Amino acid sequence: MIVSSESMVSEAEMSILGVHHLSVPKTPILPIEKPFFSESESVVASTEFVPTIRSGSHTDKGHRQFNEDEHILIDHLSTQLPSLFLSPSPTSFYAVFDGHGGSNAASSYLKQNYTKLFFQEANFPQKPQELEDYNRKAFLRADQALADNVPAFCGTTALTAIVIGKHLFIANAGDSRAVLCRKGVSIQMSEDHRPTCLSERKRVEDLGGYFDSDGYLNGDLGVTRALGDWYMKFPIGSSSPLIAEPEFQHSVLMEDDEFLIVACDGVWDVMSNQDAVRLVRGGLRSCNDPQQCARELVNEAVRLNASDNLTCHCCVLHCWD
Repeated sequence: MIVSSESMVSEAEMSILGVHHLSVPKTPILPIEKPFFSESESVVASTEFVPTIRSGSHTDKGHRQFNEDEHILIDHLSTQLPSLFLSPSPTSFYAVFDGHGGSNAASSYLKQNYTKLFFQEANFPQKPQELEDYNRKAFLRADQALADNVPAFCGTTALTAIVIGKHLFIANAGDSRAVLCRKGVSIQMSEDHRPTCLSERKRVEDLGGYFDSDGYLNGDLGVTRALGDWYMKFPIGSSSPLIAEPEFQHSVLMEDDEFLIVACDGVWDVMSNQDAVRLVRGGLRSCNDPQQCARELVNEAVRLNASDNLTCHCCVLHCWD
């Protein structure tokens, strides 16, 4: 995540931030798929195909002095939170928090408190619309918790991926990205909330926000949605140019869906969706190890001179021969 060198953070804090200009993704955003099921359909309904999930992750500070990224990788939520997940359908949870503001305070807080922030309610939802509402409340709850527990100049982007049975649900605020591999073809499952997104630019400008010549929101921040950063937000109940409201995408996984990549913007700044899919797919064919594939993807981004921290999940959706 990139912030402007003109931010309100003190000089001492900025000295550990390692500021760089905003990088625009090198490939255009692919069309985001629309849901394949109706609102009335249960996310835990029995189906012919249910993915067999295993995953691996890797993170690296890259060329920065410190790593402000945090991540969560849980293949089987029922073992972590058995009281919430009584359904026979397997449930997985993955998250990437890309911190900024010269500190990983915001991203670390979310990781340390994810159970009470993202799984607070007694019963986990069973329908797509319920799950969207559930995630919206979780993101806004986390945003308020950051206001109460970390410095106002600290913030983080957040992307979560939940797999329930064969249903994939993405919630995103910021410029981390989820990319699905379907029979070797990349499908982008989230929108980058940057000034290059025209709908985000219009939303910001309609609320009185602006972008400077380098593309920073109000001269400070390289994204238009983030959790925390309360020095840039209006009081609760008011609409701000910078918001924590996530955007959602859900779809039904098919047998042709091979794996999901969830990674922070440090990876996507130097690599296209298809290049990342090609690298991971080749790695799975040779070593069949998602942990190794995640490491190789991050190492390749470092080799391509990525200027940011790098974090990646590789979530395999079926068995590889």
